[in-house]
Amino acid sequence: MSSVADLIPQGVDRFRLRKPLAPAQVDTLSREILILKKQLNAVILAHNYQVPEIQDIADYVGDSLGLSQQAAETKADVIVFCGVHFMAETAKILNPEKIVVLPDKDAGCSLEQSCPGAKLAEFQKTNPNFWTIAYINCSAEVKALCDVICTSGNAVKIVNAAPKEKDLLFVPDENLGAWVMEQTGRPMTLWRGNCYVHVEFRKDSLERVRNAIPDAKIVVHPESPQEVRALADVVCSTEKMIIYCKSSPAKKFVIVTESGIIHRMQKECPDKEFICAPVFDAMRAPTDPCHCSECKYMKMNTLDKVRDCMKRLAPRIELPSKILERARLPIERMLEISARP
Repeated sequence: MSSVADLIPQGVDRFRLRKPLAPAQVDTLSREILILKKQLNAVILAHNYQVPEIQDIADYVGDSLGLSQQAAETKADVIVFCGVHFMAETAKILNPEKIVVLPDKDAGCSLEQSCPGAKLAEFQKTNPNFWTIAYINCSAEVKALCDVICTSGNAVKIVNAAPKEKDLLFVPDENLGAWVMEQTGRPMTLWRGNCYVHVEFRKDSLERVRNAIPDAKIVVHPESPQEVRALADVVCSTEKMIIYCKSSPAKKFVIVTESGIIHRMQKECPDKEFICAPVFDAMRAPTDPCHCSECKYMKMNTLDKVRDCMKRLAPRIELPSKILERARLPIERMLEISARP
């Protein structure tokens, strides 16, 4: 039987796509960012998958739903969005008069790329009765073509609220869509897209972790394949993962999502142990000492890029007025449904 150390060695830098900053660098950059934040009347929003030093400097760290709610309510003049491009676009849609900057303009998303607006519009024409539900991981152009947006945290509620007489089209994540169908019993046509990070999780790898750590709870994100979700003690969004781990009496958790969330979990549950689920068999990649799941796009943002984008107020998110107006409607519908009891 494999040991925990064999699966995920201690002392390994889980964020191997970046060079770690020295504590003095983090301190200097953080101080500069705080000064700029005050000068600009800015708010810093960070997704749960961001690197630790960005999470630590953010005003709010959360999932896509929480970040959307924060963006809708902010009184700041400048929104510094530490996430990926579609998230910053969402903030701009909700705040067309505000400046929204993204530390790295190339921080994209495989889900967003899987569903081009032109292809979606063409497919929608095949069924005039489609009610299109878009996972928030899509472009502003796609949002403008949809009836309502959802996140992994509210997708079940959004689907249950959809008009019963409509044929549902769910874009762009087929794994999340399949999980929502399991939860609601509502049939949907699924767009064939996926998150390149979550589809790397495998049933056999997770079973080895379970055998090595039988007392650990397995916490899985619904973007994962069905065979992986079937092994979970709970399937939920990143924010609900944190709530579950805080409230559970268990002391060990295997986290099946992007490894950036481990930092926040360790901060909020210092008495508990969190293990990144390996994304592939170590024997197939012996040079990789961690096997953790990382999103290359999320890790494009760094603390120095946060500082620089605030200095230059660029890269700045700009969208055509027609897209801003049309894409706002399904996002506001999502927020309204989410706020219902």
